[in-house]
Amino acid sequence: MAEIIQEEKQKGGKKRPKKHSTNIDMTPMVDLMCLLITFFMLTTAFSKPKVMEIILPEPPDPKDTSQQTEVDSSRALTILLAKDHSVYYYRGKADIKAKLIKTDFSDEGIRTILLKYNEALSKKVKELQEKVKESTFKIDQVMDKKELDSLRKTNTENEIVNEYVSKEIKKLKADDDLGPIVLIKADEEVKYKDFVDIIDEMSIANIARYAITDIMPVEKELIKNYTPQ
Repeated sequence: MAEIIQEEKQKGGKKRPKKHSTNIDMTPMVDLMCLLITFFMLTTAFSKPKVMEIILPEPPDPKDTSQQTEVDSSRALTILLAKDHSVYYYRGKADIKAKLIKTDFSDEGIRTILLKYNEALSKKVKELQEKVKESTFKIDQVMDKKELDSLRKTNTENEIVNEYVSKEIKKLKADDDLGPIVLIKADEEVKYKDFVDIIDEMSIANIARYAITDIMPVEKELIKNYTPQ
């Protein structure tokens, strides 16, 4: 706290105050600061970490050939990641005659391609999201009352709605039988950031089925011999 001390001294019949320097005692302020820090630590709601959920299938038994799944060539879309952040893709089976097309990570690049081939599912997801945004949407009308009451004890209304949308999108993806089956492959010179970016694009385009697999020699030849069309 601040304290100013003044003394009067008689000189020539007049009283003049003698001014001293201000003395500030910071001890009470330290106590107050500690109390404020403790208060904010106890009352602040920490933000939840944002992570991408990736569901991986159980590894198949190599001895059981019945568990080996073949990708439908009509739905197969292979994305090849190469050095210098290069992105290539082709449809169908891996073949030296496959039509390789070069693109990039821009909004008009691989994202546009994924949205084009996944148009049906993307449309359903967009319609669901727009429905939830409408003022007439009521979470009580689409969820069981007991489940909703239980969730409201530990979650906010926005968190409940987001969880509902997430579950509905998972159902749409599980029922999807028209969208592309994306195979992501990369050569040895690809940066880790490119993997993160391509997984982000899978999420943005609502791709239901994708996998990261090893690049084949024939695909390396396609990249090596690529010529712009």
